[in-house]
Amino acid sequence: MTDQNYTETHQAAFDNVKQAFAPVGDAFKNFQNLEVPEATRDFVKRAAGTAKEKAADFQAGSEKVTSAIEEAVSHSVSEAAKISRNIQQAIYADTQAFFSGIDKMASAKSLNEAVQIQSDLVRSHGEVLMSRAKSTTEYLGKLVADSTKSAQDNLTKTFSKPL
Repeated sequence: MTDQNYTETHQAAFDNVKQAFAPVGDAFKNFQNLEVPEATRDFVKRAAGTAKEKAADFQAGSEKVTSAIEEAVSHSVSEAAKISRNIQQAIYADTQAFFSGIDKMASAKSLNEAVQIQSDLVRSHGEVLMSRAKSTTEYLGKLVADSTKSAQDNLTKTFSKPL
């Protein structure tokens, strides 16, 4: 086979392939000029608008959740600091009472007086402990009730509008 025959055969095969795929090429040419119906364009615009609104609603919802978490954490930190201060104050008061008791015991002139002072100190300390236990129970009950109410309010605010 000569170069001429090879080129002609090759050209003929190429022409056959080109002719076989001509409808596909025409379809692509026509596809570029294809007009999108008005209803389709409106549908796409509405869908995009809805998606944009949903994204904005999701963003607002996530901001509410973040705000609720921040408020809860801030409140918890504040309460933890308050509890820590109260514990420190109680330790200080107990220490002062202890040294005051030692001072009173040192001033006792008899064994009976020392026993009486010790008995009074123990009773007084017991009353303080009972008072603290009662206050702590009331405080924790109020804290739990307030935290529950706050959590319910935050959840209601956060999820009041469906995403």
